[in-house]
Amino acid sequence: MALSPKQIVHELDKYIVGQAEAKRAVAVALRNRYRRSRLSPELREEITPKNIIMKGPTGVGKTEIARRLAKLVKAPFIKVEATKYTEVGYVGKDVEGMIRDLVECSYRLVKEEKMSEVSQKATSRADRKILNLLKEAKRADKGELAEEVFEANLKDGYKRGIFDETLIEMDVTDTPMGMDMLSGSGATISLGSVFGDMFPKKKKKRRLTVKEARQILIAEESDKLIDNDSVSSEALRRAENEGIIFIDEIDKIAAKGNTGGADVSREGVQRDILPIVEGSTVMTKYGPVKTDFMLFIAAGAFHVSSVDDLIPELQGRFPIFVELKSLTKEDFIRILTLTENSITMQYQVLLAVDNIDLKFTEDAIERIAEIAVDLNATSEDIGARRLHTVMEDLLEEISFEAGGGDYPVIPVEINRAYVDQHLASVTETRDLKQYVL
Repeated sequence: MALSPKQIVHELDKYIVGQAEAKRAVAVALRNRYRRSRLSPELREEITPKNIIMKGPTGVGKTEIARRLAKLVKAPFIKVEATKYTEVGYVGKDVEGMIRDLVECSYRLVKEEKMSEVSQKATSRADRKILNLLKEAKRADKGELAEEVFEANLKDGYKRGIFDETLIEMDVTDTPMGMDMLSGSGATISLGSVFGDMFPKKKKKRRLTVKEARQILIAEESDKLIDNDSVSSEALRRAENEGIIFIDEIDKIAAKGNTGGADVSREGVQRDILPIVEGSTVMTKYGPVKTDFMLFIAAGAFHVSSVDDLIPELQGRFPIFVELKSLTKEDFIRILTLTENSITMQYQVLLAVDNIDLKFTEDAIERIAEIAVDLNATSEDIGARRLHTVMEDLLEEISFEAGGGDYPVIPVEINRAYVDQHLASVTETRDLKQYVL
């Protein structure tokens, strides 16, 4: 999908409030990928993505911007925590693992697409097999019916779902249990898949409902119709050219000058990440993958350290720097009301299940936003995540009392007075905090 930067920002605006600078940066980075794909192979090799580093407190949209960006173009995407990795020679996760995880994500994406392409054919094959099994299971009920009438009745009942809970016996592929081991290069090898591919796949008899059997057979038939080698090669191509890796908490491994205790491997992790970001080849179970053209987006709060505390070589590989701002009262109001699948809408549909018709007045929304901003100012600033805490406290009584009975729809209006009454304990705690030295 060749979206323009303006269109990309417009799509991101549906889910993330504010942060225009960060949205523009990722939109341009994504468009540049499309521009690069239209060039000759010689020029394409020369142009690498301009990686981005985001600075900002938690809960302001750093991860969500990257995640929504990948979802927009169906690009392979993974989020990793920089603190989970250790320098080579220490016990812990190897940084190359993030590339293998991305390739796995890419493989799943491609396989799902291929399966949807063959789903009609696979479903047709599965239905034929199920009907044959049903015919055997229901043979005793045939009685004096002619064979054609018996089969027509079965087919009609199957289509209408009458036999969904009928038990049938069928052969199911017995998948060997996987046991992962680490090779010398750090690649994970599944012993189950290694030995499973050496011998013919075993089948075992199972009693299943028609509904369960249909799902299993559709998956099996889809797998037969798909060329796994082409899936693997396409997955590698997508990971190399479209993959996005979001490295969170990059600030936690910025420890210039600290060489003792828990900080001993921090600079080492940066040095291990460097060749991955610069461009190298990593072995995966689907084949070698180059990291030269993957887009890396790093993020951190940088409360204690600063971006300048990262090693210069790594800083150089993240040429685009954007700072995300703390959320304001107006931002919170927009998050509560204007975003796709807003928090207020989520609670409305959840409680509608128990016949509660929940409505929020404008002054209630404004008051909730005020409280969220004040709580972020007087305690830890956790951004938009604060709204979840406030909303849970606000609606706890309604959520607890609702349900468990067959009663008509009950309208419930949340206004400013209701908010002040039910969040009194939260606001009192906040008011006391300003007097604590």
